[in-house]
Formats: sequence, structure tokens, C-alpha cells
Amino acid sequence: MKISRVMSTQHPDNINTPFFAENPIISGDDEIKEAFYAFSHLGADEQLWDAEGKEVDTFVVKKLLTRYQEYFKNHTLGKDKFLTFRVPNPEVEKDEGKILLEALHSIPRNFDLAQKFYNQDIAPIFEVVIPMCASEKNLLRVHEYYKQFIIKNQHNKIYNDDITISQWLGQMQPDNIRVTPLFETKDAILNADIYVKKYIEYEKIQELQRVWFARSDTALNYGSISAVLLGKIGTYKLHQLQEQLSIDILPILGCGSAPFRGNFTPRNANKMIQGYPSIQTFTIQSAFKYDHGPKRIIDAVESIKETKRKAPLPVDIEFATEIINKVEQEYQQSIHLLANNINLISSFIPERRKRKLHVGLFGYARKSDNGIQLPRAIKFCAALYSQGLPPDLLGISALSEQEIDKLRSTYPTIDQDMADSLQYLNKDNLSYFPKEISSRALRVANIFTHEPNQEHHLHSSNIIHALKQNDLQKIQESILAAGKVRKFLG
Repeated sequence: MKISRVMSTQHPDNINTPFFAENPIISGDDEIKEAFYAFSHLGADEQLWDAEGKEVDTFVVKKLLTRYQEYFKNHTLGKDKFLTFRVPNPEVEKDEGKILLEALHSIPRNFDLAQKFYNQDIAPIFEVVIPMCASEKNLLRVHEYYKQFIIKNQHNKIYNDDITISQWLGQMQPDNIRVTPLFETKDAILNADIYVKKYIEYEKIQELQRVWFARSDTALNYGSISAVLLGKIGTYKLHQLQEQLSIDILPILGCGSAPFRGNFTPRNANKMIQGYPSIQTFTIQSAFKYDHGPKRIIDAVESIKETKRKAPLPVDIEFATEIINKVEQEYQQSIHLLANNINLISSFIPERRKRKLHVGLFGYARKSDNGIQLPRAIKFCAALYSQGLPPDLLGISALSEQEIDKLRSTYPTIDQDMADSLQYLNKDNLSYFPKEISSRALRVANIFTHEPNQEHHLHSSNIIHALKQNDLQKIQESILAAGKVRKFLG
């Protein structure tokens, strides 16, 4: 079965408005156009259809097949191109739980649409992603609900000796679905292999299993270096599980364009493949798709698709875990010191997609145990980059140069990632931040070779000056200008 190398997602990290959008905040029919554009022009083979954290159009299949008939006659949805639902996790998002049911119950309806369009049995949607997974139970509940209460129930009679549900409403297909976990916390990623094994064994899965590791929110919670190492450990353990079970376990890595969120751009796609050779599917988010020239984007997508996944880089798990804990401690101390700076500027960061508040993690918009409230990952990044303080620096000063040198075998792109981030450091702005932050930032800057970006330096200086002058228009203008230099919002 074809499994995509490139998945287009709806993460709103773009600074530019796509040409097909009616306004800068993408929503509604613009997302239908976006899916078609990702398939037909950019070459992505999979589109994430996000029902988590935003309003979702469950008639996406009907709209795609009716509006773009010629394309989808030649590119079968569910065979050549794929739509994957990301649904709410009721264990965490109680208020959104019914949306999960709506998404699951829409799968047979979409099957009927595709059956008529292609004149054959085709499931245009057969996979759902469950976010914030914390055990195999999150997967089993979704999978078993579909099998027991949608598929099996169709054979029940409506009352007494009446007709069955399938005779009344029509047959429910597909008979089975694929359920993919999205692991986002440290504990969940470190134990992902255990949860996945239990799920595979219970469901007797024999073909393949996809597993998604978050990148943005792990960085937001534990620091950028910690997020990288968690991904390395997680994929290494999955590889070991794959060898043990003799079943393909295919990781997905959710990277954004900001260095803090993964540093995955059309310019360095090949470096990402080198750093994560065992990843099957890479996500191209909004900045990747809209903040670079079309040819560069298409070439990058094609270069990824031409490669095949390999074995993961070896990981010293004990050493990596020590580094994660060390970085996490200092990173979270730094965040407490910076909370006011982050929240002040984040209110000026423009919206790029209609989204609801997401709950469940320190990184999402909620109060922490110490009463600190932070914005979501993209606005968090945009706030700090815009002020000339790349969030990638936070936590790294806890490491010695010897520890950083040892990291290079597991994290071979660390120097390039830090150079890409440090170009946005504005040393002239450091006096605006607490002294502990300033000294930590300078220490990291002295370890890694980098060239300052003078154009971004100008805009970040203007932002701090405008903050002091309470010049709201200048703040907003300079934030947009700085984002255009970076080629991502946050």
C-alpha cells in the first residue's frame, strides 16, 4: 500500500496569504482549494483534514470530487491521493468528543460518494489521527467504536422484526479503518513503542502501523533540543519494535518551518531527511507551502518523494535522556522569566487560520501550575523571534560544550539548525529581557558559528522601540516585516 512521504497540513505558520484565499485567515472553502492545490500543484500525496481545534467541513470529499472531477478521475482519492482526519481526543477534549463521532460516522457516507464517482469500492477516507495519546486505550476506543458501533451495528434490527440498519440506510463501508496515534508529551513519546505494541497485538494488525511524533509542542514544553532528542529516541524505539514484530511501523514527524518547530523548509528538506532517515512521512505546513517560490517548493517535495526511509541514527538513550531533563529544567525556568514578554507581543501576532483554543498541554493556551499562561506554539515562536530572541537558545546554556559535541553524533544538523536560528538574535535587544536570559543567550551565541541577519535585526529593533513608545501600528507592521524576512510567522 502506498504511504505518503509528504503530508500537507493546516498548521497556520505562514506569513504570506496564499493566492487562492479570500482573506489572510484561511477557513471554509479556502481549505478545499488548499487541499486540491497541495495535491495537484505541489505534489503532496496526503492532506491532513483537521477536525481538532477548528471547525471542520465533513463534506470535503463531495466538494473535491465535484469541483475537480477531471483531476480526481485520474488521481483516485484513497488510492493515489489521501485525506486523513485528525480528530479530537475525548480523553482530553471532553467538549469536542462529539466531533470525533461525527468524523467517524462520516467515513461510510464518504465511501458511498466515492463508490458512485469511481464506480468501484473505494474508501476516500480510512484513517484517523488521535492527538495527545497517552496510552493504547486512546487508540483502541476509537478503533473499537468504529468496528462495534458503526460497522457491526448495521446488522442489528431497528426494532422487533423490522429491517436492519444496513437495509434501512445502506451498507456501512469500509469494514475497518486505520488509527494513528499522535504522541506529544515526553512520557508518551518515550513509551510510544509500548503503547503501539499493545495496540497492534490487540487489533491483530499485520500490514503496517503509522505513528506520529509531535515536534512543535514538545519543543514548547521541553525546549528545542529536548524535542529533537525525544524524536530520535522515539523513532529508534519504533525501529526496534518493527524488527521485533516484523511489521512496518512508519513514523510521521510534524515539523514546522521555524528552527524551533523543526526547521523544515524547502531550502533544507534534504538535511531533514539526513537527520531523520527513518521517518516515512514529513509534514509540509503553511509556511513551507506559501512563503517560498513555487518551483523551490515543488522541487523540495519531489526530492523527498524520490528518497526512501532508512534505519534511524543510533541513539545513546541514557545520555539523550539526561540531556533532555537538563535542558527541560533550564528551559522552563527561562519561560517563567519570559512569560510577560511573550504574552505582551503575542497579542499583536496576526491570525492565519480560524482555530479554537486547544487544551491539554503546558504549551497550549492555558495556565500552568504556577499560574503562567502562554499562547500556542506558532504565536509563541513569532513573539520571541520578533523580539530578536530565538526560542531555540532557551535551555541549551545548561549544557557544556563537551555535551554539545557528543550530541552531534545523534543530532548531526545541530550546528546548521542553531546557525539558522541565531541569525535572528538581536544582541541590542537583550537588555529588554531579564539578566539571566541575556547571559544565557550570549553564552549559546558564543558556542555556535552564525551570521546575524541585518534586515531582521532592523525590524526586531523597531519592534522593541515601538513597544516602549506604545506605537501599536508600528509593532504590527514590524512583526509582519520580520516574518517576511524569516519566511515564516512562527
